[in-house]
Amino acid sequence: MEICDKTIHEIKGMLAKKEILPSEIMKSTLSRMEKTVKFASFIKTFPEEALKYAEEQDSAPLKGALSGIPVAIKDNMCIEGKETTCASHILRGFVAPYTATVVQRLLNEGAIVIGKTNMDEFAMGSSTETSFFGNTLNPWNKDMVPGGSSGGSATSVSLGEAIGSLGSDTGGSIRQPASLCGLVGLKPTYGRVSRYGLVAFASSLDQIGPFAKDVEDAAILLKAISGYDPKDSTSVNTGVPDYTGEMKKEIKGLKIGVPKEYFLKGIDKEVEACVKKAIKELESCGAEIKDISLPHTEYAVATYYIVATAEASSNLARYDGVHYGLREKAGNIIDLYKKTRSAGFGDEVKRRIILGTYVLSSGYYDAYYLKAQKARTLIKEDFSKAFEKVDVILTPTSPTTAWKIGEKTDDPLKMYLSDIYTISANLAGIPAVSVNCGFSGGLPVGLQLQAAHFNEAVLLRSAYAFEQMNDYHKKRAFSGK
Repeated sequence: MEICDKTIHEIKGMLAKKEILPSEIMKSTLSRMEKTVKFASFIKTFPEEALKYAEEQDSAPLKGALSGIPVAIKDNMCIEGKETTCASHILRGFVAPYTATVVQRLLNEGAIVIGKTNMDEFAMGSSTETSFFGNTLNPWNKDMVPGGSSGGSATSVSLGEAIGSLGSDTGGSIRQPASLCGLVGLKPTYGRVSRYGLVAFASSLDQIGPFAKDVEDAAILLKAISGYDPKDSTSVNTGVPDYTGEMKKEIKGLKIGVPKEYFLKGIDKEVEACVKKAIKELESCGAEIKDISLPHTEYAVATYYIVATAEASSNLARYDGVHYGLREKAGNIIDLYKKTRSAGFGDEVKRRIILGTYVLSSGYYDAYYLKAQKARTLIKEDFSKAFEKVDVILTPTSPTTAWKIGEKTDDPLKMYLSDIYTISANLAGIPAVSVNCGFSGGLPVGLQLQAAHFNEAVLLRSAYAFEQMNDYHKKRAFSGK
């Protein structure tokens, strides 16, 4: 196994024993990036700069939990002096004047940023096909999508182009690509991780989280990026547990709820079989499995696509050809707005701006947006009641494995339904994680675990216990071809 295929905790152990140098880690990932460039994980890479930092670390003492670890950052998080495009034409040329809190925290722990990853434009998509820079390919089968919107971040880790990465999750954009790429992807509780420096899509839903090869790596990355940040008004000032220590506790007696609403029509039979096998494996570890109901699940997709598009309409109004990026020539200010936004935004982003503007407009606000907010409250209450009876809720992450590139691009509703199992966690603000629970047709299947607010520790504990019972997380996508 090459260095770039190892986990963060394996590499940390090798560094501690002086069996390896940071520059050797970096050279391994850079070599892999050269071999896998066709997968288009990255929009921009920083090979010379990254190698320079790694070589500087060779002779320096290990300064943090991520010393010498190459990481990839989704291109909707700012890094001072680097272009941040959100995979959109309208932001080409925009150089960030400051660094996102999460990125700075990784840097403080000694991590080295290797590049900015491809994504659906402004994080709007489920397949990384709406990027202005072209599609990212699934690492297990290049004819398939990697999921989205954080497809580049997922693919980079799955291929060994980075040892860990960060993505953002507004309706499943970390967990769903983690499922389709065979990784661990974690969306923390809303408020656990600072959003300062994250380009906003839907501000009440967006959350930053890690992609990793296994649960322990996810715990290490989550610990590094978590904590209160006064620069983010939604950041919650609460303690950050020792996730790596907590996750190794046994799960005997842990109550795991299985909602009946997540196993109805639409789920692929092999995906369902993999998830049900995982339930039995957790039960054999001493967990107590309980049937539960989340009755308002059927309203989640409609609710999400009203709330998210309304917030997107508001947030994306700032891209007008005056302040940022692209600026089309025009005779007056109205023409400037119209020409810049027409040329700068892709079809999916325009679709969501139009939908969001409509549901917020006079005469329709009460009928759509207000009603969606009430439905959101009911969905949140479903979870609150469920967590009075169980510690963790178990569901599939995605109703299917990865699908062919282009298969759903002409049918937005079909694409939106691919997030049916993930969006409720964003609406409720709870933490959720996806772990690999098997394969169907050579493609990974994801298992989703959800917990109560700020209970990431129990989430990681149950995920870690499941991971110890199989070797799915040890399989690597890249074959060297």
